[in-house]
Amino acid sequence: MVEVQACKLSLPRPSLSSSPPITSLLFEPRSTSLALMHSDSSFSLYPSLSPFSPPSSQSQGPTPTLVPPPSSAAAFLLLQNPRPNSGCHNPRVLFVVTAPHRAGAAVLFRFYVLQKSQLFTKAEVLCSQRDLEFDRKLGVLFNINHGISVKLAGSINVFAMYSVSNSKIWVFAVKMAGDDGDGGVVLKLMKCAVIDCCVPVFSISVSGELLIVGEENGVRVFQLRPLVKGRIRKEQRESKSLNFPNEYDRKTAGVEANMEVACNGDLEGRIDLNRVSLKRRSVRFRQDSSEWSACYVAFKGKKVEHLKSMMPSFIPIKAVSIQAFSAKTFLILDSDGDVHLLGISIHHPGSEITCHMKLFANTLKVQKLAVLPDTSTRGRTIWISDGFYSVHMMTVSETDASANDDENDSEGKLTQISVTQAIFTSEMIQDIIPLAANVILILGQGQIR
Repeated sequence: MVEVQACKLSLPRPSLSSSPPITSLLFEPRSTSLALMHSDSSFSLYPSLSPFSPPSSQSQGPTPTLVPPPSSAAAFLLLQNPRPNSGCHNPRVLFVVTAPHRAGAAVLFRFYVLQKSQLFTKAEVLCSQRDLEFDRKLGVLFNINHGISVKLAGSINVFAMYSVSNSKIWVFAVKMAGDDGDGGVVLKLMKCAVIDCCVPVFSISVSGELLIVGEENGVRVFQLRPLVKGRIRKEQRESKSLNFPNEYDRKTAGVEANMEVACNGDLEGRIDLNRVSLKRRSVRFRQDSSEWSACYVAFKGKKVEHLKSMMPSFIPIKAVSIQAFSAKTFLILDSDGDVHLLGISIHHPGSEITCHMKLFANTLKVQKLAVLPDTSTRGRTIWISDGFYSVHMMTVSETDASANDDENDSEGKLTQISVTQAIFTSEMIQDIIPLAANVILILGQGQIR
């Protein structure tokens, strides 16, 4: 017999008065930080969530950080090895939230870093590009129209933003630049890439070295390293009123150096000893471009039946959610309620991407999909919900989920799926977030269990 225990999660409220109802959840597994989005578009940030602690200890925890409204999108990301020479090797947790500014004429970024005191505090940001401007009271102003909605996704030192109205995806790199002297953190932000979208985007995911974009009837996969690295622009610095003693010195002054900025490394331009200024330039390309090692992979096994002969024989199915299952394996939820397994193989950075898509066989029309990647075990847990009153726990065992040269062999090795548990609730389910292989947060009608 499997024992199941459920309880209402009691969290300390922000310092202000009663909080509005909760509408969605975000969770960062490394630090067990939890972000609650409220109906007024504000956020409450809770560091080091301990759902197994007694209620008394929960009430004595640190006061959550309130991110005031308005907010349009948010994401957690990690700052990996921000300053190698400082002796700080543990990743820092960063929470990024966007909002419309100047009646939607600009996008406002706000950055909150989890401090050693287990409190999220607002960070100062350095940015030198002309369309990025830091305001000490507000945050970083990005001079593009906010539009009707934006989507955010983050990973290690990188996050991406998609704007529906602008039909563009921006890729940003962020790193630690120092301390502000008052116990706070200074960040360095740089825009690395712009993708002009020619087809609608319904979801985005940034995980490890990959950017995955959910489109109609499939997904598109990009390698992050070339996008973050960008292009190097070499500028010859001219010296005024310099008299070179001989021909050798004249030639030396014009030598160009071959220097490359590493991914997630130095975000500033450099000047070499031969007076050549090396500056990074953000890359720009179309969504359907064959450049930058992009790969489109379509859903497999999908058959769409139209109701009337007058209707089109093909109805597009949207990739509405992308969840990382492992470093090179992802679960894709489509608008028809089906789940697909995407396996990705990259032989070396910059090379061609090989992908394989497989449809999960299940009778449930999935509305919510939640995955907690765990590479320590061969069997991993997936949580799915029909969006009504049930959550199903599934165990997925894989031998080799990445794509192989032999597609038939890859398909045979991918997965074995078994449903191990079903949970029924008295409230309609709004959101689900896994905390561990056997622990899940369920958001009902404004209450977390």
